Amino acid sequence: MSSRSPQPLDPATFRARLDRARAAAATAGNDALLIAPGSDLRYLLGVAGGSHERLTVLVLPAGEGVPALVVPKLEAPGYAHVPTADLGVEVVTWVDGEDPHRIAASRLGKPGRVAVSDNTEALHVLPFRDVFGAAEQTLAGPVIRELRMRKDAAEIDALRRAGAAIDRVHARMGEWLRPGRTEAEVGADIAAAIVAEGHALAEFVIVGSGANGASPHHMVSDRVIEPGDVVVIDIGGPLPEGYCSDSTRTYAVGEPRDADVAETYAVLQRAQRAAVEAVRPGVAAQRVDAAAREVIADAGFGEYFIHRTGHGIGLDVHEEPYIVDGNELVLEPGMAFSVEPGIYQANRWGARIEDIVVVTEDGVEALNNRPHELVVLES
Repeated sequence: MSSRSPQPLDPATFRARLDRARAAAATAGNDALLIAPGSDLRYLLGVAGGSHERLTVLVLPAGEGVPALVVPKLEAPGYAHVPTADLGVEVVTWVDGEDPHRIAASRLGKPGRVAVSDNTEALHVLPFRDVFGAAEQTLAGPVIRELRMRKDAAEIDALRRAGAAIDRVHARMGEWLRPGRTEAEVGADIAAAIVAEGHALAEFVIVGSGANGASPHHMVSDRVIEPGDVVVIDIGGPLPEGYCSDSTRTYAVGEPRDADVAETYAVLQRAQRAAVEAVRPGVAAQRVDAAAREVIADAGFGEYFIHRTGHGIGLDVHEEPYIVDGNELVLEPGMAFSVEPGIYQANRWGARIEDIVVVTEDGVEALNNRPHELVVLES
């Protein structure tokens, strides 16, 4: 099923989100939000949409005024399933030759401060500067992320289902990961399985074998997998309703070639467990990062842990909150993010363990439940 396929929408849910976004915008000192196609629009209207060179934008006044979805007339049918009347949103269409930026701006009169969604393309941002004149323009991200960081029960259920689906793919890794096959061949099989197990698409597939595993964002290559390789498999994608999975496990194709694998991997297991155990309401995000980093550093591998411990997840694979040193954000129930420490020894091998977790009222729930041990597959 395509990720753009219409999904049943609950008007009450989206009406409440629109109301909260308007209130949050006002609290932040904005007169309006301009939300371009993407995950923010999907959060507010249930559809991600598309823009390209033709402007589509949700004009959301913070105070008085009717919200408007400004959309090219030829693309309006793609929004027909959105219950705009129930949401109190007016659909305003335009045709080639008209100025859509001026049409959108006319919905707001003379605002003093307008917040534009973070992913708005420059070819729309600059025309908005012209039509709004002296109005200050700022990013809408700080407003919308405060809403999106705290998942409701339906969103958490979607993330649970995404986690279970990607777990089913990891459970099948022995079908594909074996000597003599290239990373690309293994990756193609994994991508097909991600869709077969319920995702709309495979958004990313990392198959990092041998020395490639020491590059955290290596994707796939023509490298042939060899007996004794340690292989990092990081995979994920969205369900049809948009909520994403992301899980990493590390495998060995037969007994590992390098003598230090078992001892080093045990350090990584302790680090990942310590970080998950640190998650609870009232704890700063940076404390979770520190919990993993301290274990790895104390074992002498600090220089080989070269990225943050985690990232938020929802309608985007990477979103707030980020689990990183310096982030003093206090964790609250409903926040969902990855916990994924890694150890990467350049030109040798790497390893990572990643679960998605959600903060509960009194602790943490892991949404991935595959074993954390180094999985040794028959070679």
